[in-house]
Amino acid sequence: MLSINPKEITTGKLHGYLLGAIAPRPIAFASTINQNGTPNLSPFSFFNVFGSNPPMMIFSPARRVRGNTTKHTLQNVEKIKEVVINVVNYDIVQQMSLSSSEYPEGVNEFEKAGFTMLPSDEVKPFRVAESPVQFECKVTDIIYTGTEGGAGNLIVCEVVKIHIHEAVLDADGMIDQHKIDLVARAGGNYYSRAREGFFEIPKPVSTLGVGVDQIPSTIRNSTVLTGNNLGMLGNITFLPTEQDVDNFAKEHPQFIGLEMVKKHTFAQQYLDNNDLESAWKVLLLK
Repeated sequence: MLSINPKEITTGKLHGYLLGAIAPRPIAFASTINQNGTPNLSPFSFFNVFGSNPPMMIFSPARRVRGNTTKHTLQNVEKIKEVVINVVNYDIVQQMSLSSSEYPEGVNEFEKAGFTMLPSDEVKPFRVAESPVQFECKVTDIIYTGTEGGAGNLIVCEVVKIHIHEAVLDADGMIDQHKIDLVARAGGNYYSRAREGFFEIPKPVSTLGVGVDQIPSTIRNSTVLTGNNLGMLGNITFLPTEQDVDNFAKEHPQFIGLEMVKKHTFAQQYLDNNDLESAWKVLLLK
């Protein structure tokens, strides 16, 4: 058996062991707002519910291991002590992953990830309209566990209003676990789909995707491509060049001149096989 003294290994390696062993973890898709009214949206898997009377949740936007900096979510709730915790299901997991990219301050992750901002009733931050359950919360405490990279910042919040899409309810008006189709975070690039098992999404750490907001409207408004498909497309760093597309057309003449629905269907098949570049090349064919 491997026995480890946490103080004798790097924080990054310890982080990997912790996340690989304590899994799957629910995801707090946290929406906050800064003092200028700029929205921020980011997922955190250091999260759970800790009481029902009053209803309390805690999540932790930990200090970054690289650079020992704090996240915009923490900075926001220190000033505006409100947050919306949106539940993540399989239908929005790719868009959620895209929103975790380290976009500069002031960039609206709702727009980058292709989500709809829905006004809240009791708090200032917006809700994610596509999320099956949204919790409006007031922040009651922030517990700082350290000052070095990797230290947690526990945001304690009380739920003041809950919004649930009726499509995930059963005949008794309670949440149906099959219908809600929740996903959770595991170690590395792994996620867990509650009703099926593990799958991978490459974590956008060192690169920034162009974002769903930069996808042409003819693709973004597709009747074929799903939100997850758009999230994958938005996670590309650079679009294929005209030469790349021309070379692809020569190799795949069957895709030339296709009407839009068929083109989007073929692109979706490439996305299902995690071939992002080929999907883009199909979509960009004339």
